[in-house]
Amino acid sequence: MIQGPCHEPALEQPTLARRSLLIGAGAAAAGMAAWPWLRDRLALPAPVFLARAQRYDGPLEQTIRDGLLATGIDPARLRGRKVLLKPNLVEPSRLAPQVTTHPAMIVAAAEVFRRWGAHVAVGEAPGHIRDTEMAVVESGLAEALIATRLDFRDLNYEEAVWTPNTGHRSKLPGFWFPRSVAEADLVVSLPKLKTHHWVGMTAALKNMYGVLPGIQYGWPKNVLHHAGIAETVCDLNASLGKTIAIVDGIVCMEGDGPIMGTPKQLGLIAIGMNATAVDATCARIMGLQPQRLSYLKLGADLLGPIRERLIVERGEPWQQLATPFKLLDRPHITALRA
Repeated sequence: MIQGPCHEPALEQPTLARRSLLIGAGAAAAGMAAWPWLRDRLALPAPVFLARAQRYDGPLEQTIRDGLLATGIDPARLRGRKVLLKPNLVEPSRLAPQVTTHPAMIVAAAEVFRRWGAHVAVGEAPGHIRDTEMAVVESGLAEALIATRLDFRDLNYEEAVWTPNTGHRSKLPGFWFPRSVAEADLVVSLPKLKTHHWVGMTAALKNMYGVLPGIQYGWPKNVLHHAGIAETVCDLNASLGKTIAIVDGIVCMEGDGPIMGTPKQLGLIAIGMNATAVDATCARIMGLQPQRLSYLKLGADLLGPIRERLIVERGEPWQQLATPFKLLDRPHITALRA
């Protein structure tokens, strides 16, 4: 019998129900006119760690460990737990390092969790390629997996578990999660930081499209697109269980992302226990307004904070890393600029 995901978090966070109860009680007392003010006051701050001047041949393991500790992870609670690393392997090519998560980032993250006693695997369901093995080879990940004896899970073809939609932003009743995702105690989003020609940016939240199996959702996953990208990104992340984010922003993509864009050297690693806060911070670094990105605006109350005053800086201030990314010259994209 397939068990559902373990929802005991790697760090202490109040549940959404408790937060909703507090907000509801406050709104009833103060009146609906005070709702936005109460929502901001009662929302919990989320730490985000930023590290600059990073290189793929640098001390990535140390940076990732420092970032996880700085944002609140408890290593003792990971001992013996199942950790699934979810990189981005969409349409990989060794000649285009801006497209996919670099193998060095994946290996470094795996080593951090291994040293803390976790059982670590890497999993991905490429949305454009039916041959997942080819994606692993072309991304350069295959050699790294062999060298470090890391298990890889082909999420496109695994047995799937039905999970109800707990986000309720879209009309989808639920999601089919591969067994490795459903049984993981922690799913780590390891995206490449890129522009996106439909929603402006793709990072930790949008990367989770890649946990859904192609045998259920097709190639590409148009079921999700037709139900609304912003809505399904929110619902998917709300339904997943415990997730955190480690963003590969060392070599990024700008222009016609997430596949056809050009490389942008940034040297950034972004880490946080709340992927929404991490994505909002990355958006600011790229010169985008988080509240104008559809899925961040829609998920702000459901998934985590996007307002700057509710995000606690760890490491480098984002203002010192800010550099505008080139965007497609389309009205719905250029409107995202700060």
